[in-house]
Order: sequence, then C-alpha cells, then structure tokens
Amino acid sequence: MTTARPTRRTGLPGRPGYDLDSLLAVAVKVFNEKGYDGTSMEVLASRLGITKSSIYHHVSGKSELLELALSRALNALFAVTTEEGATTGRYVDRLEYLVRRSVEVLVAELPYVTLLLRVRGNTKVERQALARRREFDAVVSDLVVAAVDEGDLRADIDPALISRLVFGTVNSLIEWYRPRSSGSVDDIADAVVAITFEGLRRS
Repeated sequence: MTTARPTRRTGLPGRPGYDLDSLLAVAVKVFNEKGYDGTSMEVLASRLGITKSSIYHHVSGKSELLELALSRALNALFAVTTEEGATTGRYVDRLEYLVRRSVEVLVAELPYVTLLLRVRGNTKVERQALARRREFDAVVSDLVVAAVDEGDLRADIDPALISRLVFGTVNSLIEWYRPRSSGSVDDIADAVVAITFEGLRRS
C-alpha cells in the first residue's frame, strides 16, 4: 500500500495566500459539503478564488488532495496507538486511553476524520484508507480481547461487539460535535469513557 506524500508548503510568491495546508483545509470542507464525487476541480477553484492551474501547482489533482486528507486523519489515529498510555499497563487501561485520545484526535482533526468516516471505497485512495481503518480497528479489537482475558472486561459480551459499540460512540461525534458550543474536549472524553466502560468493566 502506498503512503501519501507528506504535507508540504509550496505557495508561489504573488499567489493569493494559499499554500498546500490551507488549500487542503478548504478542499476537505468542500468534500464534506458536496461529497468527493460531487466535487470537481472547477468547484474547488471557484471556492478558493484561484485558477485550476494554481491548484495543480500544489497537487496532481483532487485524488491527491483526498489522499493527503485521509492520511492526515489516519496518521493522527495511528500515532495514538504508539503512545505510552496505549502500550503499557493493563489492557483495559490501554483501551480507555486509546478511546480518550481518539476523542481528542477527532475533535482536533474534525473535518479530516469526518471525511475519513464517510468514504465508501469508490476509488483506489478510498479503498486504501478503508484498509488502514481496518488495521486500526484490529488494534482496538486486540486490546478488547486482551482486556477480557485479563479479567477486566465482561466476558459475556462479544469482544467484536464491544469494539464496534465503543468506537461507534466515538465516531458519532462527527454528527453533532461543534467547536465552541459542545463542551470541552476533556468533558466529552470523560463522558464517553464513563458511559462505555462503566457498563463493560467487571466489578
């Protein structure tokens, strides 16, 4: 599986303020509004107020914009899996840490994670992203199974179902969370952890 090229800044002098990062932010917003398939380069150029050739100065086309956007979300999620809190201690504590940090990543990268959760595999780039999502899901599932085996999570619920329910709750934030009006990130993370784990931990 190919890896997206890292985000770079390549704005030309005299252009109206768009480097790759800011161009990508606008593209992701349009993708989320209109859908990737419903967004043409003409639409992007119009929203940005620049010519298509100015966009092509930064990327080869909208497929590369999608790849960069999805990689940003996925890389942020996978980075959490390597942090100390997700790799040491009892498995249930690692799982709680991963859930909490995933909420923080979702909030910090909301447009990008929203786009990731809406892809359906219609293009090669989307299929690659979905494959990486399955890899992340496997990390979560492994933690759930290990936590059950250690005796910290209820064994009467299918571990695969636990994984889907927990991260279904996390992912639902994209439908209602809005910055500045939905509470602090810590409050949301605390609520997600409390609601999910209080019913899952063995007493």
